[in-house]
Amino acid sequence: MSPLKAVAPDGTFSTGPDTTERLLTPGEVARIFGVDPKTVNRWALTGRISSVRTPSGHRRYRETDITALLDGDRPQGGPTDRRTSRG
Repeated sequence: MSPLKAVAPDGTFSTGPDTTERLLTPGEVARIFGVDPKTVNRWALTGRISSVRTPSGHRRYRETDITALLDGDRPQGGPTDRRTSRG
């Protein structure tokens, strides 16, 4: 059984007494990658990025996962950085 996850009103969630992580909305992730929020949700639906569901069913994205993507630690088939030049 997985640990209980509680999403707080400030956008963080906890998997235990000493662990708290910031969650980003689809809009926040979309601004980071320069895409539409619906694209971010499609990436989650296809498994390109992981998401967490709030109690009301909305998708949220772990800030550490998004930071890892930006740092080049992308999973196979993950979103690409749109800021790279094409030649």
